[in-house]
This record gives sequence, structure tokens and C-alpha cells, in this order.
Amino acid sequence: MTTMNYKPEWIREDFIDFIAEKFDAIWAYKKVKAQLVTQRKIGQEFYELSFQPNHNFNAQQYIPGQCVLVTVVHAGVRHQRSYSIVEINPQGHVVIAVKKQGKVSNVLSQLRQGDIVELSQPQGDFALTSSADKPVLLLASGSGITSIFALLKQLASQNRIVDLIYFSRDDAYYSQIKALIEKSKNLNFHAVNTLKTPMHLSKELLQHMVPNYVERETYACGANAMMQSIQQIYAEQGLLNQLKTEFFQLQVDETVEAQAVTFSLAQQDFMATGNLLESAERAGLKPAHGCRMGICNTCSCTKQQGSVKNLLTGEIDHANNTQIKLCISQAISPVRIQL
Repeated sequence: MTTMNYKPEWIREDFIDFIAEKFDAIWAYKKVKAQLVTQRKIGQEFYELSFQPNHNFNAQQYIPGQCVLVTVVHAGVRHQRSYSIVEINPQGHVVIAVKKQGKVSNVLSQLRQGDIVELSQPQGDFALTSSADKPVLLLASGSGITSIFALLKQLASQNRIVDLIYFSRDDAYYSQIKALIEKSKNLNFHAVNTLKTPMHLSKELLQHMVPNYVERETYACGANAMMQSIQQIYAEQGLLNQLKTEFFQLQVDETVEAQAVTFSLAQQDFMATGNLLESAERAGLKPAHGCRMGICNTCSCTKQQGSVKNLLTGEIDHANNTQIKLCISQAISPVRIQL
């Protein structure tokens, strides 16, 4: 007879947190809780929020361009979404900007001073890949300016040559960008107010604004239309190795027919359209997930058989027993997944 070593959990973490929050609203044993310090409107339904995190937050880990997962409770249900960090200011506050356009964003935009949310540690790999002297091109549209602005400040401190092209309706962060430009002769700002001057990203526009863009490291974050354009332009010219992108909405391939998917461990079958995470959820399944953007790895799993398309890179994976992320994978054939 085999005796298992059972170690009872004498004190539960959630019980410790429950007691501690009676004395300090953001104290927690392991979780990163954060309290809203300030909120300001920076554009039409666009808000900048500053949070004071507790002692569990590792600010030293942060690299400009990274994000945090923000968890809120709405109607008794926990919801989570990823937001780029605008900055971690000298007071240690984590600053994000929120466009009111989804469930979590709607909750965040209505927070009041003192309200509490839960944060992850800084994460993501949308960061400068080189500290060399090579000139840089930054591209932003809409709320994509949050991560791009963080990169711009880092580049300004390095005195790098930078051109920023920013498509916007509300001029968010214009004053801060212009303040950086006044301090550096190496920063060039190409502002496109799309309400006053309807304009879209094209190869001709790039050549006009930044004639030597093909020689630059390029970082882009923004709406689907701009992101699709920059990827197509760079793919056609063989420049994808110089392009780094951050998406906050995924564009699925609408031409792909629904595919049969099997979760082998759960013995569940469903038909998938769009990304695998949302398809599973529509079928009543609840796979683990976090950011829903391919950043946090929470929904990573083993694809045992079948072919999927990576919605960020467009790459097709036909191999067996490979790791995929449900939130950024679309089935293009029947698929079997070890879940």
C-alpha cells in the first residue's frame, strides 16, 4: 500500500487576502492589486488611468512597449484584457490608456478614485530590439499610440533618429509628443488627423513622409486597417524582418470554412470559425485564457493533429504535436488539441 505525502494547506491565500483588505484595500499575499489614483480624458471616449500597485508589482521588470493584463469584476464575473503601459511614473504609478470600446474598457472608464483592479506583471515582447544607432520609424493609429509613445520616450532618451507617423481623431498625447520634439532635433512627428484629412497608410505616403523608411527598424501598433497595410507593404518589399507589430484586434480569414475541432482530453467536439478560443467558448467550453491577444501564453496548448493559421503572422502550421495559442489560431483543417 502506497502512502501519499499529503500537506494540508493550513491557511488559504484567498482567506489571507480577504482579511488583509479589511486593513489595506490593495494588500495581497501574492496578487497584484492596484488602486485608481487619477483619471483624465485625453480624447473622445479615451481615458488615461493611473494606478498605484501594491508591493507585489515588479516595476523593475518593465520594458517600454510592454503591457499588463487588467482584471475587473462585472456583474459578478471576472473579465480580463491586455493594455499597453504608457509609463511607470516616478511615483511608481502604472499608467494605461483606455478606449471605451469593450466590456473591460467600459468598466475601467467608469472607475472612480480609490477603486481596485487586479494587474499582472509587465509582459509582452513589443519592445525595442536594438540599442544601436539605426534610425527608427514608429507607426500608430488610435489607441495604438499608448505603446508607441512609450517607445518614443525611450528612443528620445537615447537620442536616436526617429520618425513618428500617427493617425488619430482626437490628438491624444500630441502635447507630450511635441514636448519631446522640442528637446530633441532627432524626432520628427507626422500627425494625421483623420477627421480633418482623411488619409490611409500606403507605400506612397511612407515614401513621401519618410523617404528612407526601407533602411529603418519599424514598430507599428494600431487599428486593423493600418496594420494590414503595413504588413502588406513590408511583405511585398521583403522587409518583414525589420517590422515589429502589436495588435489589439485580430483579423480572421473569413474565406475559411468552419472546421471540426476535438479537445481530446475533454472528449469534446465542436465546429470552429474564427479563432479557436472564441469558437470553443461559443460551444460552451471554458479553456484557460488571459489576454486574448497572443501575449500571455495562458491559452497555450499542444496541437496534436491538423493545420492552423497564426492570425498575427499569417504562418500556417501543419505539423503534429506543436504548441499553439488558442486566441491567435484559426483552424484551416480538422484539428485535434490536447485539452
